[in-house]
Amino acid sequence: MPPMKQLLLLLSILLSASAHAQESAVSADPAAASEAVLLRPDWKPLFAACGATGSVVLFDAARNSWIASDTADWRTETLPASTFKIVNLLIALETGVISSEQDTVRWPGSTDTALYGYRPEIYHDMTVQEAFTESAGWAFIELAKKVGRDQYKALLARAGYGNGKLSERGTDFWNFGAFGISPYDQVRFLRALYNRSLPFSAAHLDVVRRVLVSERTAHYSISAKTGWTRHGGVNTGWWVGWVESKRGTVFFATRLLQDRKKARADFGSCRKEITRTVLRSLGAL
Repeated sequence: MPPMKQLLLLLSILLSASAHAQESAVSADPAAASEAVLLRPDWKPLFAACGATGSVVLFDAARNSWIASDTADWRTETLPASTFKIVNLLIALETGVISSEQDTVRWPGSTDTALYGYRPEIYHDMTVQEAFTESAGWAFIELAKKVGRDQYKALLARAGYGNGKLSERGTDFWNFGAFGISPYDQVRFLRALYNRSLPFSAAHLDVVRRVLVSERTAHYSISAKTGWTRHGGVNTGWWVGWVESKRGTVFFATRLLQDRKKARADFGSCRKEITRTVLRSLGAL
């Protein structure tokens, strides 16, 4: 077993042992109204073990409560990176740029490999479903060009997604610039998507929910999206979504921040490993 996984396994055991004591510390947050916030500072070492800072924020629907590693980082906004594909897909549907996840996005012939890396396996025509699953950034940039900035401003405001700062000149303002969203607001948006309470077409909400499913087992299903941007000399990594099991539905947003001068090869995998460790400690996986 790789050293990092061994360390995370040990931390998982320690988390399970201390869960009851930690969850007894309850505070309130005005933004969460009557919902309790359970603080779990014992989750912070998971980030340190990955050479990063950050936070994990969850909403336990069965218990109507928030659970967070802290309540400072959870309201800090950063670029959403590829997690923006969730709301981007919804907006592309709502504006009529696409009609379903089976629509084809045409490969434009080139992409900026300096910005987005070299991934020749995705350089071809593909369906929207494939583009989402493979996180083909070029495809969603092509869709964004058709949506237009004015429609983004209006529909992001309608969805209550992000800080509204769309000053970035490039098309993908979700990877570069001043646009941002907090882990708390990621979860708040996901809850509204899951509950079909966003002011968008119910049919379009169902398409997004369908596309978002990434894993099914006999015991649980996960609907989620990763994200990673290197803007500003910082690795900003996300994994956001929800897990459904007999325990109920738990929504999550995990964000890691790492100085690129101290970048580590396990940064990408740590996004999911930290989240899974936390979810297992709660009995959600």
